[in-house]
Amino acid sequence: MQFRVDISDDDELATALLAALAKRGSVEPMGRGHGTALVLGGARSGKSRWAEAQFESRDAVDYVATSLVPENDPEWSARVELHRARRPRGWSTLETMEISAILREDSDTPVLVDCLALWLARVLDDVGAWELGEDQWREELTGRTDDLVDAIQRTRREVVLVSNEVGSGVVPGTASGRLYRDELGRLNARVAAGCDELWLCIGGVARRWR
Repeated sequence: MQFRVDISDDDELATALLAALAKRGSVEPMGRGHGTALVLGGARSGKSRWAEAQFESRDAVDYVATSLVPENDPEWSARVELHRARRPRGWSTLETMEISAILREDSDTPVLVDCLALWLARVLDDVGAWELGEDQWREELTGRTDDLVDAIQRTRREVVLVSNEVGSGVVPGTASGRLYRDELGRLNARVAAGCDELWLCIGGVARRWR
């Protein structure tokens, strides 16, 4: 199908712009810089592998793992071991919740945080969100989120943060599930606003949105 646009002969600027667009014919996707980036994706979307690939040429990386591994969950332990096994030997694994403190360190070593979804689940545990009324835990949760976003905005380190995108699926069937989904959506939005870049990974392919 062809489209015709009528332009007056004296409109040289419009003619030049259309000619340039027709010649280009496509738009190149934005690449990654070296500041702070958030990558989102669903389960098994490839987001963690993509994040790790951003630092594959680096001899040293601080890998911040936020998962708590329970002794009575062999399936989850196996998942964690899979992540550990594919990290290069020169990388330092920091199993901690203190993301903000690491981002504020005076260091040139890049940081990979995997992942914010697990960090949030543990914070919600800490503040009693599953048992207490919102008026009893909201302020502390907001404070911790504020601190994280402030650290992201102020850090001088190169950082890639991984998080789950859970807002596009089925509405959870429990109140706790809906609470977690909503809070993770809010966290992702705030972190994305504080980062230099936002990426979305689908089917193993990551694309930059900002």
